[in-house]
Amino acid sequence: MKLSIIFSITFVIISSIFISHVFQSENDIRTYIENSVPYVGTEILRTEGLDGYGIKVAVIDTGVDFNHPDLLGWGPDGKVIGGHNFIQTNQLPMDKNGHGTKVAGIIAADGNTLGVAPKAKILAYKVSEDGEGVSSELISGAIERAIEDDADIINISLGVNRTNSKIDSAVNYALEKGVFVVTAAGNDGPELKTIGSPGRNFESLTVGATYNNMTSSLIATLEIDENQYTAIPMVGAPKTDQPITGKVIFGGFGKISNLENLDVKDSILIVERGSDVEGELLFFSIKEKNAADAGAKALIVYNSEPGIFLGELIHEFSGPEYSPQIPVVSVDREEGLEIIEKLENESNGIIHLFYNPDFIAHFSSRGPVSPFYMKPDMVAPGAYINTTQIGASYNFTSGTSFAAPHVSGAAALLLQNNPELENHELKSLLVTTVKPVSNVYGKEFSIHESGSGRLDIESAHNAKLIINPTNFVINFSSDEKSILKELQIKSLEKEMREIEVKFEGPESIKFEYKIKDNNLQTEFTISGKEFGEYEGKIFINHEEIKYTIPIIIHYTEGSISTHQDDEKLFFEINHPDKWSFTKITITNSKNGNTETLTATPEKKPSMKVYENGEYWIEAKIMSNGNTTDAFDVIKINSVSEKTEVLKLRNIPEKQIMLIISIIVIVGIIGLLIRK
Repeated sequence: MKLSIIFSITFVIISSIFISHVFQSENDIRTYIENSVPYVGTEILRTEGLDGYGIKVAVIDTGVDFNHPDLLGWGPDGKVIGGHNFIQTNQLPMDKNGHGTKVAGIIAADGNTLGVAPKAKILAYKVSEDGEGVSSELISGAIERAIEDDADIINISLGVNRTNSKIDSAVNYALEKGVFVVTAAGNDGPELKTIGSPGRNFESLTVGATYNNMTSSLIATLEIDENQYTAIPMVGAPKTDQPITGKVIFGGFGKISNLENLDVKDSILIVERGSDVEGELLFFSIKEKNAADAGAKALIVYNSEPGIFLGELIHEFSGPEYSPQIPVVSVDREEGLEIIEKLENESNGIIHLFYNPDFIAHFSSRGPVSPFYMKPDMVAPGAYINTTQIGASYNFTSGTSFAAPHVSGAAALLLQNNPELENHELKSLLVTTVKPVSNVYGKEFSIHESGSGRLDIESAHNAKLIINPTNFVINFSSDEKSILKELQIKSLEKEMREIEVKFEGPESIKFEYKIKDNNLQTEFTISGKEFGEYEGKIFINHEEIKYTIPIIIHYTEGSISTHQDDEKLFFEINHPDKWSFTKITITNSKNGNTETLTATPEKKPSMKVYENGEYWIEAKIMSNGNTTDAFDVIKINSVSEKTEVLKLRNIPEKQIMLIISIIVIVGIIGLLIRK
């Protein structure tokens, strides 16, 4: 089986527009990975001597160019101390594609540029030659090899846009062995439900991408007749000091011939991507120049096919004398056609392009991946990252592939500072101490887009509290409107000083809490009948650090309750109206295995369980021709070892007894014959 690989997008960018951040040492001047590494908070840690020394980070990718001056050396004395080439097993894992070298540079470059943890060591596992595809066997094999090689952290900046049980099982095995695993969310955004394996893994730390701390991190707002549209600034477009307003006019494909009979002066022009002439290359730069020459104040380009896109005004064919004059944004085809349809009546638009480094990149994959937990866990800079490239060079690149290694490097710094941190403690420090990220209108991104927020290494380093869980899901129903939830809080100091707790969420939810034995006991109560999914956050303030715990809230009309009797689960369905049929899906949270049952009011469903652990129950309840959801969670810890062995062997108990009986009978017959 072949899987798509490489969560990366490379843009053509003029390097002179970037401002370097310089690190001065006694002997030389060295530049950070521009500009994301200092932006996420490495400065204070540098002054305290934290640089990743003694930590080994496994990079499962296209290999690493260990001849690069910033990643120099193979073997015990080099930067890349080991690894394995799964493509050509008799050769070293040298990178010929560049992706793995970019990832490794962000983590631990130590030369002309500095990664997040420049003194960390790299283990390179080459699972792809060209970055086009890789088998699940190679990814899982590389994970197992990294465990054998005593990796402290595994960075996986590749994956698939669907669930893959083999990869997820390997990730779970690494986590069980105490290896911290960081995964990229993927580049299938901005649509929801686009995170695949291993990013969707329950326990791994999954990272989405924000823009970067540089002038190219432009975002756009587009409003037409007070309706808001999703727009992406084209690379090279000038920012606006103030919002641009004007009449919206349709200009065909943006050719001179399309515009010569239109009065577009001081207007916002909207045109279609591409051309109506087959084979004609009508670049965005040509459309922009034509619009600006005709007097338009801004340009909208809508897609010629479904979906949104990122366009580039500066490219190899635009010419050295070309310079964009007006703001240009792209929109998807559906919204573009909707805008044009409204132009039958005069429409006025507002466009604003401005700098925002903490904006979620449009390509970053989004959740949800499950009703029972949330992904991504957090976000980090992943756009316009200037990092190491094969051939002793450097290259600007974008993708969640390059957000994840920022977090892997951060984990290396925290582990160096406190080697005793366990996986869940390290994850807690990283994902609860984040900075908020907001959209173009100042509203925070949803949890499905941004997780808890953007990486802040300084806050994670200064944090004194370990909070577990780092996020959770609440399941209200019409017959269960009050939920208790306990958060375990561990202090890294001898005693925990006073904390402040605040909840932000729907007004229909009442929040109460108390501190008992250093644990936070919370109670949520919901009112009204506005069923649906909501979001909330608990904020804990302690010694100048603000901790964020995101919450997904389900409020369903019907409910499913689960109870255990011996080694069986029994399910009860409730609904205010008469219900006729229910489909029940039971998922083992440890391995993702699922079983499906059906129920009617006359048929009481049950299922035998073979393993201890947490089980997620999702019900689709049909009532009066409509189907509604209901959710439940149950923890099992009383399954006998005998039952677990039977399950592992995947042989039903009756068959086991039959086989044992046959063996005994055959043995007796054998003895009788010998006599």
